[in-house]
Amino acid sequence: MIGLMPTFTASDGTRLAYHLRGEGEPLAVVPGGPMRASEYLGELGGLTAHRRLALLDLRGTGDSEVPADPATYRCDRMVEDLEAWRDHMGLEHMDLLAHSAGAVLAMLYAARRPQRIRRLVLVTPNPSALGLRAVPEDRLAAARLREGEPWFGRAFPAYRAWLTGEADFDDVFLPFFHGRWDDTARAHADAELRQVNEEAGERYFAEGALTPDATREALTALTAPVLVYAGALDGWPSPAVVRRTAAAFPHAECAVQPGAGHYPWLDDPDGFVSRTLAFLDR
Repeated sequence: MIGLMPTFTASDGTRLAYHLRGEGEPLAVVPGGPMRASEYLGELGGLTAHRRLALLDLRGTGDSEVPADPATYRCDRMVEDLEAWRDHMGLEHMDLLAHSAGAVLAMLYAARRPQRIRRLVLVTPNPSALGLRAVPEDRLAAARLREGEPWFGRAFPAYRAWLTGEADFDDVFLPFFHGRWDDTARAHADAELRQVNEEAGERYFAEGALTPDATREALTALTAPVLVYAGALDGWPSPAVVRRTAAAFPHAECAVQPGAGHYPWLDDPDGFVSRTLAFLDR
């Protein structure tokens, strides 16, 4: 199954789209960004050969409509979009994979609707829903692992200045987000600007969106198995933060992909697919 784009209607009337790719048991996929169109996920390294991916375009991104009320971009308010999506797909419970900032939305959904999750995969997850915050030291420590790369000399000072608030974001340090800075990674990074809804991204973590203590307590009711997936070269979340994230779930395990950055399916597609399927098909 290639290129199908079904739609459904959220509770506020916003028309939302998702893309079906591949064959097999369904795997619902939530993109990160925050608020980046699901296009960037591609076939997730080849998972489409084994699973039918349903890749959601969050409201205001990709082929989904812009909502009448921009306050609905707040991540906790989109939890009911996931529930409407599950119901539309006719799934009593679902295998759910979420990447980066999308993992915040997935965790909030799992906290509110634990009975609807069969298995949960969190790929290089932003753990803000649990009250875990990024610190520059973690990112800089991961960046220093790349010292032998030819681009490191120009990229590291700019990266450090951005992390300490002394300078704006600079494309020169984009390689730090990828395990391999090759043509595939460059094309992936170049596409980001047209795929992200910046206004929606700024509202995603708006005040009141996150209640970490309540979320942690609610997640203790999640009986589904959870895989929390890290890239060994990723600075946020670092493998250590991923392990702390996994500890919030009653039945979680960690996987750390060697040589991978924030997009592990690009760095070693076969390794990513093998490890993910081993969990999903158990």
